[in-house]
Amino acid sequence: MADGVLEGKVILVNGAGRGIGAEIAKLAAHEGAKVVVNDLGATVDGRSDADIGPAQQVVNEIEANGGEAVVNGGDISNWDDAQAMVAQAVDEFGQLDGVVNVAGILRDVIFHKMSEDDWDAVINVHLNGYFNVARAAAEVFRTQESGAMVHFTSTSGLVGNVGQANYAAAKLGIVGLSQSIALDMARFGVRSNIVSPSAFTRMIETIPIKGPEGEARRRRQEAMTPQKIAAPSVYLLSDLAHDITGQIFYVRSNEIMLMSKTRPIRTIHRSDGWTPKNIHEHAIPALKPHFSPNEASPQYFVWDPV
Repeated sequence: MADGVLEGKVILVNGAGRGIGAEIAKLAAHEGAKVVVNDLGATVDGRSDADIGPAQQVVNEIEANGGEAVVNGGDISNWDDAQAMVAQAVDEFGQLDGVVNVAGILRDVIFHKMSEDDWDAVINVHLNGYFNVARAAAEVFRTQESGAMVHFTSTSGLVGNVGQANYAAAKLGIVGLSQSIALDMARFGVRSNIVSPSAFTRMIETIPIKGPEGEARRRRQEAMTPQKIAAPSVYLLSDLAHDITGQIFYVRSNEIMLMSKTRPIRTIHRSDGWTPKNIHEHAIPALKPHFSPNEASPQYFVWDPV
């Protein structure tokens, strides 16, 4: 049963042909929004030709349930395409109230074997693409003095992961992007928040399973469905979250965790200044107990989801 928390709003969701994006688009429509369903229709690595079929299927499902939606097959990594999808929302529905940046690709490879193309492809979609869409929407939001953005990051960036330097760098960059939008656009009533999801999608399915620990982790992942990510995302788009901006939420099944931001955790000083030697003898022994462990996210989030 819907509560109508997005009644009268228009929402653009990119990467909405499958997985998390599709679930957000469908729930947004269920909660009363008119939705622009964007998806390029590429494969997980971004190498295939475009196919709007998946996005059209989501639109068909929304319409079958009494909602309103349109397809957009643009590439968020292209500035003009991002401008066009925002313009389409305004042309089709008369306004734009929220944007969800969830589209993504993977090019996983160990760092010393990562190619320039592997790096550029992931940065272009995740970081450049999210900027392009947010920047296009910012013009509309600034004029109407309202709007909400939800950008997707990953624990690969927040905590770390093996073989994902490109993805991790992009995803942590998105955190900085969202924080800057939250600060710069606050004067116009625009909010920007981050969701870090843990759900079994076709992107997760591409990650190789290694040993019993990998198999156990995969079983946990399979129990975490994309539908679980939709409700927190839709909430952040709604007026119920009017006073929430600049935050990072990790969502895993029925768990919602507020993630910390990078802030000082320990300070040490010397009135006579530092040398390399006294840093080693004085500063490091005082700071070292507060070091964060060099762990990958699967080593950190080891408990079963609720």
